[in-house]
Amino acid sequence: MKFLGRHLMLKGIYAEKLLKGEKKATIRKGIVKPKYAEVIVHAGGRPIAKIKVTRVYYKKVSELGDYEARLEGYESVDELLRDLKRAYGDLKYDDYVTIIEFEVVQRLDELKHEDPYFGLEPADAARLALRYLSKDLSEFEIDVLMDLTRTNSIRKTAVNVFKDLNKRRIVRRILRKALKMLAEKGLIGFKPSAEKRVSSQRG
Repeated sequence: MKFLGRHLMLKGIYAEKLLKGEKKATIRKGIVKPKYAEVIVHAGGRPIAKIKVTRVYYKKVSELGDYEARLEGYESVDELLRDLKRAYGDLKYDDYVTIIEFEVVQRLDELKHEDPYFGLEPADAARLALRYLSKDLSEFEIDVLMDLTRTNSIRKTAVNVFKDLNKRRIVRRILRKALKMLAEKGLIGFKPSAEKRVSSQRG
């Protein structure tokens, strides 16, 4: 048995399908159990969305049908099986696979620029920073962000790390710095502002 943690990795070619709502599931070889209800999806070397797992079930490869094909964004089960065999190579018809259905709860290319943390939960922002910026952060900043992944609370992390609630401004500063770096590297994006939408419509 395998477990799915906080991060789900996809090939880059599936990113657009997922963001358009055409891909609503991922099929994995073997028995896979998600450990969390919400997971960050990565594709093409960047985070693309936060998803909520809505259903998990298991089938033999031979039992997969058009329903699973449509969930994955294919027109037929033959297309689905062709891609699965390409991905896993040694896939047999009596092998079990796990179908993980999900819905997108937050696109990471359409965040809110005006929000202090771009609309992200502190824990999610910290997880992204730790995954993509570990070489750019100090050991102290990494420690603070690690604690944030556990608490999802700036107040609690201030108490845990500094034993002082008043030091939460330092936690905020580290989180904002990390988010700015993620944005500068093009790893997260933003919805166009109302002003930009109006100007583009006029143009």
